[in-house]
Amino acid sequence: METVLISPAKALILGVPSVILSVIIPLAGIGIFIYIMMRRIAPIVKAAPDYRFNSISDRIIKLVKIWLFQYRQPRYMLAGVLHILIFAGFLILSIRSTSLVILGFWDGFLIPGFGGALGHIYNFVKDYAATWVLIACIIAAIRRGIFKPERYAVPEKYGHDHTGEAVFVLGLISLLMISESLFEASLVAAQTQSGVHAEFLPPLTIGWFFSKILSDTSLATLQNTHLASYFLHDITFFFFLCFLPLGKHFHVITSVFNVFFMRLDAGTIKPVRYGVDEDKLDDLESFGVKKFEDFTWKHILDFYSCADCGRCSDQCPANAVKRPLSPRFISIKGRDYAFKHYPIFSGNVAADKPLIGDIYEEDEIWSCTTCGACEQECPLGIEYIDKIVDLRRGMVDEGIVPQSLQKALGAIEKRGNPWGKMEKKRADWTKEEGFDEDCKVKILGKKESAEMLYFVDSITSYDDRMQDIARATARVLTSAGIDFGILGKAEKDSGHEVKRFGEEVEKGKNAKDKLINLIRHHLKVFQRDRDLAVLYQAETHQSSRIAEDKIKEMSKMYLDIISEIVEQGQQEGSIRKDLYVSLVKRFIIGSVDEVINTWLHSDGKYDLVSMADPLVELFIRGIGSKESTPVEDPVKRGRT
Repeated sequence: METVLISPAKALILGVPSVILSVIIPLAGIGIFIYIMMRRIAPIVKAAPDYRFNSISDRIIKLVKIWLFQYRQPRYMLAGVLHILIFAGFLILSIRSTSLVILGFWDGFLIPGFGGALGHIYNFVKDYAATWVLIACIIAAIRRGIFKPERYAVPEKYGHDHTGEAVFVLGLISLLMISESLFEASLVAAQTQSGVHAEFLPPLTIGWFFSKILSDTSLATLQNTHLASYFLHDITFFFFLCFLPLGKHFHVITSVFNVFFMRLDAGTIKPVRYGVDEDKLDDLESFGVKKFEDFTWKHILDFYSCADCGRCSDQCPANAVKRPLSPRFISIKGRDYAFKHYPIFSGNVAADKPLIGDIYEEDEIWSCTTCGACEQECPLGIEYIDKIVDLRRGMVDEGIVPQSLQKALGAIEKRGNPWGKMEKKRADWTKEEGFDEDCKVKILGKKESAEMLYFVDSITSYDDRMQDIARATARVLTSAGIDFGILGKAEKDSGHEVKRFGEEVEKGKNAKDKLINLIRHHLKVFQRDRDLAVLYQAETHQSSRIAEDKIKEMSKMYLDIISEIVEQGQQEGSIRKDLYVSLVKRFIIGSVDEVINTWLHSDGKYDLVSMADPLVELFIRGIGSKESTPVEDPVKRGRT
C-alpha cells in the first residue's frame, strides 16, 4: 500500500521525532499497569489456598462456552446482545490496537500472515466491528445513563452507583473506535487526493464516513489528523488498560481467569480447609472466614471479576422477599475492601475489625438459602455459596448463631432432626392409610435386612408435603423389584443443612469445653447488646415480666443445654454425680448472672467474654470435681 502521509514512526512533532513519544507511551503504560497489577495481586497471594487445577479439559470447554461464546449473556436479551457485540468487537480490534502500538516505532509493520488476503479479510471485518461497537456503546450509555434499569440501583448505605464509571468506560471504548477509524480514514483520503491506490474501506463503516468527510481536506490537515488520531488512540489505549484494575471494569482482565477456575460441580461446597481431613478439624485453632485473608484466592478473584450487572441479585429469592441479602454486594463490598486495604499508592492498611460487623452484616449472611440461583445466572463464573458458608463457619466458630438456628442445631444434636420431633415418628410416613397395604416398607434392624438402604432424611420423614416424595420413591423401588428398607427411628439427620449453616464440627467434645463455648457465646450476646443484658439481668434478678420474648426463649434454651452438659459431665466424671442437676444449673446461672451484673455496673470497662474461662474453671475445680482447688476470682480476672 502506497502512502502519502508520514507515519508516526518517522514524523516530527515540534522538531522532535515522534518515535520517542511512540516508545515512551507504551513503556510508561505497561510499567504503570504492571505496578497496579502487582498491588491488586497482593491480597490474592496472601489468601487461603484453593485447589482449581483439576479437569483442565472441562475447564477449557467451560471457558469457550461461557467466556468466549458469552453463553449466559442473552438471558437478559438487550443487555446481553449489547455486551456480546462490544465483547466480540473488542476481541477483533485487539489485534489492530496491538499493531498500531508497534507501528509507532516500526514503520510499515504488519502482523505476520496479514500481508495478503487474510489481511484484507481482517480489515473488512474489523472496520464493521468498530462500527457496531460504537453503536452498541451509544445505546448502552443511553440505557445505563437515562433509563437506568432497576437492578443497577445501589442502596444509600452502600454509597453511590457505578453509572458514571460505566458511561465513562463506554466513552473510552468509543474514543478508541473513533480514533482508529480516523487514523485510517485520513490516510485513505490523502491517497485518494494524490491519485494513488487507496485502501478499501467497507461502506457505511465509521472509517468510510470519515473518509467522505475528509475528502476535500488539505494534505497538511490530513497529516496532522493522521498523527493526532494515532497518538489519541495510543494514549487512550494505555490509559484504558491502567484504568481497568481501578474499578468494576477490572472484570475485563480477570474474567477469563475467573471462568477458567470456576467450580465445575454445582451444589458442592469447598472443604473447611484444603489438605485437612474432616477427622482432624478439631485440631484447627480457627476455621471459616473471619478476616479478609481467610478468603481463598478464587474468592478474591471473584470480587475483582464482578461486573455489577445485578443479575445475581435479580434471581436471588432472599433478595426478592426483601431480606437484607443482595449477592451482588457481597462481591462489591469485598472488592471495595480489597481496594481500601491494599491501595495503589501506599502500603497495605491493617484491618483491625472482623468482616462481620464491618463490611458484612450477620442477617445478610444468614439470609442466604444456598440455592445457587446467583451462581447459575452469573456470566463470569462468580461463586457465592462457598463464601457465605465460610463466613458462617467463622461466625459459628465465634459463637455468633441466630436463635432460630440454635434451636434447630440443638434439636439435631438431641433428637436427630431440626424440628426436635420424636425419633419414633420418623417412619410414620409409611403408615398412611392405603399406602401400607400397597407398599410394605421394611424397617431395618435385628430382625429385618435388605439389599438396599433408602436414606429418607429428616425433611422427607417429617414434613407432610415431602412425605409424598418418600412414598412415591418407595413405590418406584417396590415396582422395580428392589429389596430395600429404611432405618426408621435409628436414622439421624444427614447434617447437610448444618454444613451449610457453617457448623462443621462441634468444637467441644467434653463437658468443660462445651460449657466454656456456651458461656462464651452467652456473654458475647450481651456484650454486643447492652440493653439486652439489662433486660436479662432484670429478668433473672427480679423475675419481672419486662424481658422480651427472645430473652425468655434464649434463657430457656440456655438452661436446657446446661442440663445436658451437666449430665454429660457426670457421665464422663468431670462433674460429681452426687450433685443435683438443678442445683448445679442454678449455681452456673447465678455465677453468669453475677458476672453480667458486675460488668453492667462497671460500664463495660472490661471484656465480658473473657470471664467465661475462669467461670467454668471455678465451677469444675470448685464444686464440679471432688478435688477442689482455689482459683483466681473470675470477676477480677476479667478486668485485666
